[in-house]
Amino acid sequence: MRYSRHLIENSWRIRLVHVPLAYTVVASIAGLTGVLVWRVREGRTAVTARKILIPPVGMATGFSMFVLPSFRVPWTWAIIAFLIGAIALAYPLLLTCSLERTGETVMMKRSGAFFTVVIVLAAIRYLARGYFDSLLSIEQTGALFFVLAFGMILRWRMAMFFQYRALTACNKGVEVS
Repeated sequence: MRYSRHLIENSWRIRLVHVPLAYTVVASIAGLTGVLVWRVREGRTAVTARKILIPPVGMATGFSMFVLPSFRVPWTWAIIAFLIGAIALAYPLLLTCSLERTGETVMMKRSGAFFTVVIVLAAIRYLARGYFDSLLSIEQTGALFFVLAFGMILRWRMAMFFQYRALTACNKGVEVS
């Protein structure tokens, strides 16, 4: 009787299945390839304030995961993850891309090292995730990496937004004069 009640009460829980390493490597490479292709296509179109701000705003909805207790981590861990993303991991992105004015449009200018930086960041994330999965639950590891990525994206996109505003404000000032 007790055993069957335990099964009924916990039937909603997800059963963890061991996924072979080769599958996770292939999935990670496929995801990285998708991001790189998206970045190349995105780099061919004009930059707007909306294109800069929508990704972090959309990503912020991911904080709803913390409603579930299994995703919660101590505040200090979350703050440290956010700061590592915002300071250490965003820095190479800030160095390898900038905005430039081309006629009436603002375009993204990437250095040749931009894609190398994205690949290195993906490799760091993959290797670190394997380590943290052995210390924390899968949910907590995912939560920490989400906070880390949000810190990185937020700082990078905010720097781009301020650069965009400076470039577009210069144009408005020229028109008025």
